[in-house]
Amino acid sequence: MRTHTRVHARGSGTTQAGRAVALVADVLAFVILLWILLYLLDANRGNELVEFIHDTASWLAGWSYDLFTFSREWVQVVVGYGLAAVVYVLLGHAVAGWLYRR
Repeated sequence: MRTHTRVHARGSGTTQAGRAVALVADVLAFVILLWILLYLLDANRGNELVEFIHDTASWLAGWSYDLFTFSREWVQVVVGYGLAAVVYVLLGHAVAGWLYRR
């Protein structure tokens, strides 16, 4: 009976895929956290960059923004968007870790 063993060299396809997944998750979380910071600093919403970051973060956090409701708007923004950022990082890095172990 013959057994096959897998040998993965550093930099293999799954390692590169894991790095890519982790990077994408980090970028998504960064965009969301950047919007939270811009909101808290009362950035000019008429600015095109601020509007782009807001629109992108709103799309990414659309599923989590109204999950909980708070009477203060700043808490709603921090928790609603922050939850999405945390989930993206946790899931992205969990998938990346799984890919690293393959």
